[in-house]
Amino acid sequence: MNTLMCCVFHVIFLGVYEIQCTSHPKPSCGYPPSQWCRSLEIAIECGVRKQCMELNATRPDPVVPPVEISLYYESLCPGCRAFLTEQLFPTWTLLKDIMKVNLVPFGNAKELPEENSFSCQHGEPECYANMVEACVLYAASHAAFPVIYCMESSADVLKSAKPCLQLYAPFVKWQTIESCTRGELGHTLMHQNAMKTQALKPAHTHVPWITINGEYTSEWEDKAMSTLFNLVCSLYKGIKPPVCTGALKKLDRSFC
Repeated sequence: MNTLMCCVFHVIFLGVYEIQCTSHPKPSCGYPPSQWCRSLEIAIECGVRKQCMELNATRPDPVVPPVEISLYYESLCPGCRAFLTEQLFPTWTLLKDIMKVNLVPFGNAKELPEENSFSCQHGEPECYANMVEACVLYAASHAAFPVIYCMESSADVLKSAKPCLQLYAPFVKWQTIESCTRGELGHTLMHQNAMKTQALKPAHTHVPWITINGEYTSEWEDKAMSTLFNLVCSLYKGIKPPVCTGALKKLDRSFC
């Protein structure tokens, strides 16, 4: 386990432990800890309203735009999976208040209009996995990224899709995702991803293809692939959150 992911686990554990010990959420709370502060209704249901209000009070100035990271990728590409699971998701977990993530599953796939289908670099399973993730992004909204991380970090991306959805987005039925992939909606979502990918300037030459605030540079991509956390902290124009200014280093020395 790399250092960044190790520290993410410690931050999540300490935060969840504190909330659980002080609030004793009711067993009827049907949301994972990562979603407890997503809305006032959820916070009340899970018995953590006070803690969530305190957390919101420490968040960055909403006037300052977040650092926007867009990932153009393929669901079964080893390099894409490594970046998403080892850099992008851990960084987002720590810095979600100052960064925005856009996921575009398509990559080097090709749209075949005459056949009303798609051709993918890693075959038909990847085309289906791309569509599943596109449907998850559409249906699960704010909970989609944890679902996709769960899928991409598993041994089998497709077999893990249903249990990952049930774990991180229990409000979305698996039947909804299946209907999406089998119907016009799934095809439309993939067409949209194809158009987004084809519109890249400069045109993408490989995957993962990473843009920051809508722009691509090889220098930024190289930094993102190795130290995305540091890059996001350096690019954020507002007051840096504590985790950017030393808290992570303390965690690293103390726990990791």
